[in-house]
Amino acid sequence: MEKSKVYFSQKITPENVVKIFKKLEKQLPGKVAVKVHSGEAGNQNYLHPEFMKEIIEKVNGTVVECNTAYEGERNTTERHKKLMKDHGWSKYFNVDIMDAEGDDIVLNIPNGQVIKENFVGKNIENYDSMLVISHFKGHPMGGYGGALKQLSIGCASSKGKAWIHTAGKVKDQTKLWDNVAEQNKFLEAMAESASSIVEYFNNKGGIAYINIMCNMSVDCDCCSVAEDPCMKDIGILASLDPIAIDEACIDLVRSSNDKGKEHFLERVESRNGTHTIDIAAKLGFGTKEYELINID
Repeated sequence: MEKSKVYFSQKITPENVVKIFKKLEKQLPGKVAVKVHSGEAGNQNYLHPEFMKEIIEKVNGTVVECNTAYEGERNTTERHKKLMKDHGWSKYFNVDIMDAEGDDIVLNIPNGQVIKENFVGKNIENYDSMLVISHFKGHPMGGYGGALKQLSIGCASSKGKAWIHTAGKVKDQTKLWDNVAEQNKFLEAMAESASSIVEYFNNKGGIAYINIMCNMSVDCDCCSVAEDPCMKDIGILASLDPIAIDEACIDLVRSSNDKGKEHFLERVESRNGTHTIDIAAKLGFGTKEYELINID
């Protein structure tokens, strides 16, 4: 597989997000889902809707999210909608909680070794293409959060999240924490579920990725109590390959001379976070080999 192109800019501005997206030369047709992280109540690090406004308007997108499978302000549709309003998403955009009602749709994963099915909110069927905007940061369970996590846990329904976290044991959120999978199995289930979302949109109008390396805490935006960022901001990346863009982000952290990178990498490595990237590459829906193209 030839190297994937990953575009990079150190300038983190709303205008530059649009500029770097244009470099992809990717037309997202039809009704466009824009996958963001709504940010848990109390979290101080998530990317705010004002920052996203220019790029979401550029693609004429609908902001999409899914309910969580753990306690918080996003684990029911009613609470999640209130939070989307409180955080300003509903002020600027059409917002769709994709698993708000009705049965999930099931995406098959024929080459999955851990899970053979992915459960996603039925409203995903309303969209022709997707733009995945990921806040690159650490994560308490996955080690790091980027494009692959947005595709997997991010796009899974509440039941689907429980399914991934338990490596295909249960869909009942109330039984999740009694059935949490061995770490590598969880990471492999994430990679496999991500592959099904990529395949789904590649069979429709396509999918593109933007990772924003700012506010880089070791904790996820799903944490209501999160550590403050431990590294200075690095930049914006864009690609048509979710594996390459996450690999590039990890490499940029590793090559940084920021003293906080050791703390960040300890979180990634203690959870074996890059195993998700390795398994995704083996599944073949992208590559770890990339060309980093600076647009500044």
